[in-house]
Amino acid sequence: MTVRSSRALAIWNLSPEPARSVGKTCVNGRQALASGIKRRSFSFLLARRYLNPRRAVLSSFTLISLLGVLLGVLVLVVVMAVYAGLERDVKSRLLGFTPHILLRHAVNGLGDRPMDDWQAALAEARKLPRVQAASAFISDNVILDIETSQRPVVFRGVDSSDPAQIDGIEKMLDRQNYPESSADLGIDDRVVVSSILAEQLSIQVGDTVRLYSTRNFEEVMRAYKATEKPPLRDAFADVWEKSTVALTAAWKPVGDQSAIAIGTLTGIYQSLDSIRAEDLREPELELLDGLLVAMESGQRDEAAGEFRFAAEAKTSIEKRIQELNTTDAEKMDGETLKGLKNIVLPKEAKVIGVYLASQMAVTPDLFVPLPLAQKLAGLGESVQGIALRLDDAYAAEPVAAQSRLILGTEWSLLTWGDQYQAFFALINQQRVMMYFALSFIVLVSAFSMMAVMFTVTIQKRQEIGVMKALGAAPGQIVRVFLYQGMILGLLGAILGIGFGRVVIYFRGPIQGVFRSLGFDPFTASFTGFGVLPAYNNPLEQSVIGLLAFILCSLAALVPAFLAARSDAAKSLRNL
Repeated sequence: MTVRSSRALAIWNLSPEPARSVGKTCVNGRQALASGIKRRSFSFLLARRYLNPRRAVLSSFTLISLLGVLLGVLVLVVVMAVYAGLERDVKSRLLGFTPHILLRHAVNGLGDRPMDDWQAALAEARKLPRVQAASAFISDNVILDIETSQRPVVFRGVDSSDPAQIDGIEKMLDRQNYPESSADLGIDDRVVVSSILAEQLSIQVGDTVRLYSTRNFEEVMRAYKATEKPPLRDAFADVWEKSTVALTAAWKPVGDQSAIAIGTLTGIYQSLDSIRAEDLREPELELLDGLLVAMESGQRDEAAGEFRFAAEAKTSIEKRIQELNTTDAEKMDGETLKGLKNIVLPKEAKVIGVYLASQMAVTPDLFVPLPLAQKLAGLGESVQGIALRLDDAYAAEPVAAQSRLILGTEWSLLTWGDQYQAFFALINQQRVMMYFALSFIVLVSAFSMMAVMFTVTIQKRQEIGVMKALGAAPGQIVRVFLYQGMILGLLGAILGIGFGRVVIYFRGPIQGVFRSLGFDPFTASFTGFGVLPAYNNPLEQSVIGLLAFILCSLAALVPAFLAARSDAAKSLRNL
């Protein structure tokens, strides 16, 4: 019998002193079993002894297995915390300027029509449940021009009277690279640009940019198409001549007024109104509008079946017809092209701030005050919708459902979750993929532990044989090696979570070290954050630790099962 086997017998006997002889040890071993020593306690003590056979700090096999589990858990904890932090911070930034609920007219299913009566709608919106603030909403695109660079950009109108909107932009300002940045938009032509746009076009605080409304191009094309056509009286000669001749012939005097049959006037009006829908020169369009308005000024007499016009109204109609018959095409073209100067001239705006944007989320390129947004979007005094801010942004869905019942079907309510549904779905998908990919690191650690346990069982073959010869049940042998895996899995999970939280806490200095070495995988221009955000989710980290513990326990089962099935005689002969 070897010294190692004697030591195993001594452990089996649970005696603090080594066995003096094999025979005495065998007797003590049987007495131990007979006296009812708890098998699980024996298995645990022996498993702990195998983890540290030489009474050193840690054996090499134990250290390798422990480090593998620790690193796997650490990487998974850190990456998942960073993803959770990115998601939370991006949501926080988006909710700083994004409406929690966007309220729009939805007459006949159209939710993008301008709101003319938005002041009244604003007052009604503030009465909805859980609404803290309501403001006008405008978002559109323009062409930005600075020096020799032009770029189509998206702007968002900001109601500068709403402190919540200004505060949301204030929190996003990139004061590290642009210390003079401000969010004080006021009502003047001022803008706050994104850091991505500022970097691409070398925009600095204090620069002046020119903004061309894309709505202008529609007016320009319409005006140029009109100049290519002959005057109205020639372009629509048949309709014009037939209508004007019929109108002149249809008048009949009635006292001091003039009358015309209802059917006749209605037919002439519809014919002239059809011309109005065509591309006309602006002066001709104004004259035609004046003619139609004058034709609408008559008093309807149902009994007589006619419209009656005062002398001034009839004179106005005849004057408009005469002016349209004598228009000068070249003169009108000159007036039309001169009017384009007012349309295509850009709005000059001063850059007062740069906010830190992220390529991970779609955010506006420009924030502009509401009056400037109305001009750029070609809305006049109208707006696109009403932006609602709630006391809790995450209650947007139930509040929207309740508000739909209050407002009715003529209104469309879009929550912030609906607006960014594709983005958040992408973030969640990336997190799931990261879970799937990084879980393989823990799985590989478990397989490494399995290999180490196989090596341990081979080294302990004689001791296993002695224990089986003394009457140890297969379950006891299995528990010896299973407990080793459980101990390593538990320690690796606890240390991995602990060191992972330490890395997360010191992520700023660690990121600074990487930057000093010229390697920064998480640049601020991409993430939109100077220091990588992170969020420790205790429940998520507990699940990661539990997963590592289960995998390590299962990894130890295979070699433990094979060791328990080994033949005692062959094991004693080390065969």
